[in-house]
Amino acid sequence: MKSKIGITTTVPSEVLIAAGYRPLDLNNILVTDPDPNRFLTIAERDGFPLNCCSWIKGIYGVCKESDIRDVVCVTGGDCSNTVMLMEVLKLKGFNTIDFAYPDRSDVDAMQTALAHFAATLGTTIEAAVVVGTRLHSCRESLQKLDEMTWQDNKVSGWENHLWLVSSSDFNGDYQRYEQELSDLIKECSQRQPYPAEQLRLAYIGVPAVYARDFYRYLERHDARVVFNEIQRQFAMPEPGKSLAEQYTRYTYPYSIQQRLADIRSQLKKRRINGVIHYTQAFCHRGIGDIIFRDALGIPILTLEGHDDFSLNNHVKTRIEAFLDMLERRRNSKPKTSRSGLKK
Repeated sequence: MKSKIGITTTVPSEVLIAAGYRPLDLNNILVTDPDPNRFLTIAERDGFPLNCCSWIKGIYGVCKESDIRDVVCVTGGDCSNTVMLMEVLKLKGFNTIDFAYPDRSDVDAMQTALAHFAATLGTTIEAAVVVGTRLHSCRESLQKLDEMTWQDNKVSGWENHLWLVSSSDFNGDYQRYEQELSDLIKECSQRQPYPAEQLRLAYIGVPAVYARDFYRYLERHDARVVFNEIQRQFAMPEPGKSLAEQYTRYTYPYSIQQRLADIRSQLKKRRINGVIHYTQAFCHRGIGDIIFRDALGIPILTLEGHDDFSLNNHVKTRIEAFLDMLERRRNSKPKTSRSGLKK
């Protein structure tokens, strides 16, 4: 095994593992640190502006503080700020490798991108396919955990978020990750289901900086996230017949219409009462809220985060008001008798 390699978002980890690297998602390191704000301070001290995305500043701070010297920067299909982050990391002596998702969901274009990525790292697509086969059972277990969240109602929204979001790097050790995931699934299968009367929520958008507090706060107010959009996409829910097809079915890097198709199908299947759309301050993806509100036809609460890694009172109040509205809306709907007639 070669050295650790940092990633700025989900990339084809099969290629990294085939090349002998141990991928580590820099975002996950940031938000699981006891004091994530210190990474932002490091970035600002080195000249990053105050009105720059906290994820970008945090990733930079993590790189400066860690022993990771190789970093894969996703320069297409994620965040335009990553392009300049890569340049600054180069200036500071890091070895940066860029990876760009094609600008459209096209298998041939993805095959070309994967081949270039593999060659840059000194491996081949064929070797990456072998790794993909080893990861298959792990990805299947993630889909099982997701089903147990919305079908069996035995997995919390936080657990769903944590394990799905961690599939971007499998916590740096996919074999250990798979074993721990298997243990969790066994434990969850023995639980009593969550109450049927809980509000069922969908979470769309990038993972929140205050995720640690967010999910637990919802559950204390009789609501549970049963659909985590982007986190679920990290787990590659539609693997396809090849690596190229798998990463073209991964919706996040492409058109918002591709995301909408996935979201709509999941909202219906999971019997969602309301949607929470999280946006990151200073991120272009926040503009997509206009499209979601026009297209989804379901109550949406839009929350924005910046450098607040814990829920503040303002956000808590907005969440409580949204849940109250959903409860009133649900209770106002006419009930249907067994004969199918409205009471």
